[in-house]
Amino acid sequence: MHFVDAKSILSAKNGMNLYRGCSHGCIYCDSRSKCYQMEHDFEDIAVKANAIELLEQALKRKRLKGMLSMGSMTDPYIPLEEEIGNVRKALALADQYGFGLTLITKSDRVLRDLDLLRAIQEKTKCVVQMTLTTYDEDLCRKIEPYVSVTRQRVQALKRLRDAGIPTVVWLCPILPFINDTEENIRGILTDCMEAGVYGVICFGMGLTLRDGNREYFYRQLDRLFPGMKAKYIRAYGMRYEINSPRNRELMKLFHQLCEEGGMVHDNDKIFAYLNRFEQKREYVQLSLFDSLM
Repeated sequence: MHFVDAKSILSAKNGMNLYRGCSHGCIYCDSRSKCYQMEHDFEDIAVKANAIELLEQALKRKRLKGMLSMGSMTDPYIPLEEEIGNVRKALALADQYGFGLTLITKSDRVLRDLDLLRAIQEKTKCVVQMTLTTYDEDLCRKIEPYVSVTRQRVQALKRLRDAGIPTVVWLCPILPFINDTEENIRGILTDCMEAGVYGVICFGMGLTLRDGNREYFYRQLDRLFPGMKAKYIRAYGMRYEINSPRNRELMKLFHQLCEEGGMVHDNDKIFAYLNRFEQKREYVQLSLFDSLM
């Protein structure tokens, strides 16, 4: 861990990453790619020391409320969050200034902030997005070694449902020859149905590999699945998009199960939902009344 000062915290679309780097150890992580120009070891997490100050300044200046988002590059609930607490501080600011919020995680640590998530949801909209890749717990521990296993994430989804927090699941990546099975897809989507998720995002059964993350991924394949690296190289060479040979049949199953379970499975519709700011009528009326007192 090391501290850095950031020049800004919010992107043009209100996205933020309070940390840079990750300690979850997922073998396929795209954020390791060289194109992101990370100038430190990936596990040596950069903490943006002035992030909360910058965020409050930005929210004060904004004339229109909207949806904030976090987690596109770094999971907000890495273990370091327990010590630093920047995610919780950011949630408190979103609540204070009346902004909606969505975040992406693989950790049940999100439940530590359930009080703030509910507070935001009561006023505007708060959506938790959870990544699920692997129904088999032993395989999950291999490819995502330092994060909540799938069963813990599913239990978190159910707790969020019970608390009135809408959820979205990312079904990705699916690793060819490793977890691209009907059993895996069916198991994950059954869990999603039981947890009452709003929708499931899936771009296809496969993954992407770029310079930086490709080399790391292949080293982990050598270590965890002897012979698998050679199989990938024979099948895909240096391609960016790595699609499972079972992509068509598994995507058909994906859409079928989502339809049966009442879960949105059109990516565009889900992203439109995530980006749409909603303000509860009761809160608007209360705020107007308070302003006249």
